[in-house]
Amino acid sequence: MIWDLAVVVLVAINLALLLFDSLFLIPPLNTAFHAVAPGLHAAYDTSIRANFVEIDLCFVAIFLLDVLLGWVIAIAQRRYARWFFYPFVHWYDVLGCIPLAGFRLLRVLRVISLLIRLQRLGLIDVTRWRLYRFYRTYYGVLMEEISDRVAINLLGEMQDEIHHSEHLTRRISTEVIQPRKAAMVDEIATRLERTISKGYAENHHQVHRYVAALVARTMEENDELRRLRRLPMGDAVAESIERSLSDIASRVVHEAIDGLNSPHFHSLLAELVSSGVDAWLQVDDKTDRVTQQVLIDMLELLKEQMAVKRWKSELSESRTRHDAPPGRESGA
Repeated sequence: MIWDLAVVVLVAINLALLLFDSLFLIPPLNTAFHAVAPGLHAAYDTSIRANFVEIDLCFVAIFLLDVLLGWVIAIAQRRYARWFFYPFVHWYDVLGCIPLAGFRLLRVLRVISLLIRLQRLGLIDVTRWRLYRFYRTYYGVLMEEISDRVAINLLGEMQDEIHHSEHLTRRISTEVIQPRKAAMVDEIATRLERTISKGYAENHHQVHRYVAALVARTMEENDELRRLRRLPMGDAVAESIERSLSDIASRVVHEAIDGLNSPHFHSLLAELVSSGVDAWLQVDDKTDRVTQQVLIDMLELLKEQMAVKRWKSELSESRTRHDAPPGRESGA
């Protein structure tokens, strides 16, 4: 905080000195200054103006030290992805450190650094300033317009490339999917096994009830069991058979699900998935045209979405919010 306050004071003094010296070099103002305060004029001319370069270099040295210290601290705190990003982010401070006469006017850019430091110290709040809101609003408009135009042009070029490409689907199949087919098949088979096992673990009671209901319905519709029920003790025998069959069916389902974790089932499932992928990768001219059209239409939808001017609605909402009476806004 002490260093930031010291730099703020030095920036203010340096900018005031640059402004005064620029006015001092204007002949009418110089003559008027000499007429009003000849002693002060002579003292400034002999003490400051004659040594202006040396005095300015002292300020430049302090500002350069400030930039270097900030750079070192940024590297130590890892504020940016690369160590050399600091001077590009704080370009306004770097330009103000150039000790050439033609670049002295760029030292006005240090006003940005001054405001940032005051904001960080909590002495001001630039986010409440009308000028800051104006800058943020139209800076966002400018960035959105530029990015949208670049994105639309890029998507249009991609559509042209897809439209004029030959055998796009075949190239995707042979150059992108086929080299990764084994990994894809293994991943799909593993996911299917995991899905089936998890689904059965979470719903095994419902599965057993369904199997029991299915066995009971099948037995009710069976003519042989109907005749069996007419015999003495036939109901008990039929119910015993029904329970046995339900238990056997439930056990078969349970054993089948448990067998999904076996290497044999994984190999079988991988072969089925591989056959499905091979069938999916079979392409011809019609498939190629359909794939091209699908990609072109998708990019066209993206272009239409990019063409939507979101900043218009945001600007309208911002104006409505600022123009609304305080009572109505709080009531809303």
